[in-house]
Amino acid sequence: MLGKKSGDKPCNTIDTLVGEQTTITGNLVFSGGLRIDGKVHGDITAQGEGSTLILSERGEVVGNMRVPHLIINGSVKGNVHSMECVELQAKAEITGDMTYKTLEMALGATVNGSLIHEAEKATPRLKAIGGVDPVIS
Repeated sequence: MLGKKSGDKPCNTIDTLVGEQTTITGNLVFSGGLRIDGKVHGDITAQGEGSTLILSERGEVVGNMRVPHLIINGSVKGNVHSMECVELQAKAEITGDMTYKTLEMALGATVNGSLIHEAEKATPRLKAIGGVDPVIS
């Protein structure tokens, strides 16, 4: 799914691994590819438009995530914001609101919160027939 989108290309390498026996407490900022098999208690932010985060079925995040490309098969307790695409695999569990541009969701994945499409966040501009902008007061 990730390689087929016309937007920024996702990172296809793992630059950083948070192992299964590791717990990080505090905010995490990364670029490139990040795989989480352990636990992160803090917000996760990606620097770089092609950054990708993979959360394995053993991975757990308690905090907000702001990453362009996400593949989730673990547990997230916090809001998720993806500027590009989210793939929720069968064991994904998200408790919080999720903002996305494109979404792929496997049977069994759960989201306990609102799903907000990125395009819906922008206020649409009305245009009257004939090309004259209406005045809204």
